[in-house]
Amino acid sequence: MLSQSIVDLAPSKTNLQEERGVTNHGDCRLCGKILTKTVVDLGMSPLANAYVSYDERNKMEPFFPLHALICDKCHLVQLEKFEEPGKIFSDYLYFSSYSTSWLAHAKKYITEQAQRFSLTSSSLIVEIASNDGYLLQYAMEKGIRVLGVEPALNVAQEAQKKGVPTECVFFGQETATYLKSKGYSADLMTANNVVAHVPDLHDFLEGFRILLSETGVVTFEFPHLMRMIEQTQFDTIYHEHFSYFSLKTIQHALFEHGLRVFDVEELPTHGGSLRVYATHQDNERQPTLSSVASLLIRERNAGLEQISTYQAFAQRSLKIKEDLLEFLINASRNDLKISGYGAPAKGNTLLNYCGIKTDFVSFTADANPHKQNMLLPGTHIPILSPDAIKEKQPDFIIIFPWNLEEEIIEQLSFVREWGGKFVIPIPELKII
Repeated sequence: MLSQSIVDLAPSKTNLQEERGVTNHGDCRLCGKILTKTVVDLGMSPLANAYVSYDERNKMEPFFPLHALICDKCHLVQLEKFEEPGKIFSDYLYFSSYSTSWLAHAKKYITEQAQRFSLTSSSLIVEIASNDGYLLQYAMEKGIRVLGVEPALNVAQEAQKKGVPTECVFFGQETATYLKSKGYSADLMTANNVVAHVPDLHDFLEGFRILLSETGVVTFEFPHLMRMIEQTQFDTIYHEHFSYFSLKTIQHALFEHGLRVFDVEELPTHGGSLRVYATHQDNERQPTLSSVASLLIRERNAGLEQISTYQAFAQRSLKIKEDLLEFLINASRNDLKISGYGAPAKGNTLLNYCGIKTDFVSFTADANPHKQNMLLPGTHIPILSPDAIKEKQPDFIIIFPWNLEEEIIEQLSFVREWGGKFVIPIPELKII
């Protein structure tokens, strides 16, 4: 059962609380205020990207509270930090290049920004968390100088194999100062789906202020808190995501480091993301556009500063769990075969929150060979090649990366040959 949402966890101390020191859940990583208010409590869960090898399947896995909280001063939604980033991202199994739609998104981004900001062969694009070079490869094709910064060694090596210059290091003030001393000054910096992964938010953002040229621009892409709440995307909550941003909270955070948000775009990626454009406060080349004020008003009207909004989100999350379990129980009683497709972090949040294991879902298939022949964390559902779907012919396939629904259904259109159907669990159970 979900805990009561947005309740004050420490209105007054009992004697027992005083003895144990149970007064809060840490400090807000943006404004420092003590966190006492819950958004949603998804129970205990392993790290969402801590895939398990068959050789280690009988070893103990660490589980941590998956408990999202909100700061009632600055309204940043966040998790407590239970593990250091170095342990989470040292050997990372997410490779951006295995999604054709994401590659198309990256190529379009480079084309648009090169034109908008008049980037040439003398310009420099720096990507933070550059992964396997999925984006910078397209800038190199245009003759633009690039530099990737990627902390996961195994992923950085894939980028280097493509010829993408990559520094294997975590980004922050120290790294930015080092790169600046080496003569780097970025005309465009990009950080796609990384700001949420940063526990020390201020150190991270200060790095952009240091490395960005005087007239340079930085773009951040991240899942939009407003969309997460509206679409009940609770599965995007996992330990590798330390923070969940609205435009208001990222604007506040950037302002603290001398950076001004001057434009924002809403994107369909990852179930609804923002692309936020920022520059130095005194850069007059980039006036603040009306898109910023407009979205800030919409966020306020959507109730992102109201307790009742998060209460409703938690209750809808519970209903999704109930509906999915009811479907699986009925399918199992009728001897229907169920598999999954994809092994994303969001799928692991869903499965562990719902307590779904191999008794309901026999396997999942993923195109990423680095994940194949591993087990999902916590549930130990096997990850197989997509060829297994043709071989085993499941009656239902649960699409865990529901944000790629159209792409996956097109790839797996052959399942219709035996009457197979697809299950989309979020924002509500859908069978197609």
